[in-house]
Amino acid sequence: MTVKVLIVDDSGFFRRRLTEIISSDPLIEVIGSANNGQQAIEQARILKPDVITMDIEMPVMNGIDATKQIMQDNPTSILMFSSLTYDGATSTLKALEAGAADFLPKKFEEISSQSGEAIKLLTSRIKALGRGALSRRTVVDTSTSSALKKATVSSQQEQAPTPKTRTLKSFDESSVDLVAIGTSTGGPVALQSLLTAIPASFKAPILIVQHMPPKFTEAFAKRLDKICNITVREASQGEKLEAGVALIAPGGMQLDVLKKGRDIVVNIKESSAAQNYKPCIDDTFESIAMSVGAKTLGIILTGMGADGREGCRRMKQTGAQVWAQDEETSLIYGMPAAVAQAKLADYILPLPAIAKLLAG
Repeated sequence: MTVKVLIVDDSGFFRRRLTEIISSDPLIEVIGSANNGQQAIEQARILKPDVITMDIEMPVMNGIDATKQIMQDNPTSILMFSSLTYDGATSTLKALEAGAADFLPKKFEEISSQSGEAIKLLTSRIKALGRGALSRRTVVDTSTSSALKKATVSSQQEQAPTPKTRTLKSFDESSVDLVAIGTSTGGPVALQSLLTAIPASFKAPILIVQHMPPKFTEAFAKRLDKICNITVREASQGEKLEAGVALIAPGGMQLDVLKKGRDIVVNIKESSAAQNYKPCIDDTFESIAMSVGAKTLGIILTGMGADGREGCRRMKQTGAQVWAQDEETSLIYGMPAAVAQAKLADYILPLPAIAKLLAG
């Protein structure tokens, strides 16, 4: 089945170019377009697309307000296009809170050209969102009494034996030197749900790798810091990890950790051309395995692809514990599935259960 797409943008050129790019993939069909948020609401109701690409700044009604209304009336996977500025990042985060599923930088030069990587990124993102189940878009705060289970293989591997289950009743943050979290698509909303549940008295440092471009991580950290009990900020070079402080890896860069005496410190470095993710969860988690070792809790949340799997493998080799978000509460069950299918997850947990365990 093809993924049906509605394109929303006030630029006629951008709508035409997106239509050309998307229509080049036989698994995607453009079924309509709109040039403002009010038209988008009407077209979404009539056409019922699988995915909507949404601009933010538009006349009549902006993309944030349109997203909020569409998610109330006709819940749909919405892919935002955002400018690569601090203000653009702030607006995008508001759109994600309003219900948008994901975002991409709005780069006219790449859309204008025949950039193979840009086309591949756009079409793969649309197809992944189109396949996503609507039930995964909203995290439901359900009871964890029967949901906290020992890791099981994906339903896609039903031929494999299912391991014995056991209940995870509690977690003591003082038992670890670091909690490391990796996430991508759907991560901003998942992280907000998770971090706002953690008390100011949390006894372990938290390190977060969220796939985001430059400027976005700074805006994201400041937004979280305003609503969380713990301190949240973008990591800086040489910074020491502290209990009750969550550091977010800077977008566009790579983050390692180093052991210096009794301290764990941040080492930020440039990304190489060969690295697909900037920041990369695998790179950070591998450095954690070398510098921190067994006294680490690694958590992989919602996201597309398999970044984090090899980093979790290295952490497991040191004796560290790994949790993965479950399929039902993941917007995109890619990264957690990769960890679960490699049998690296000690526990597969719904997001509310992870939050409850960390909250103590």
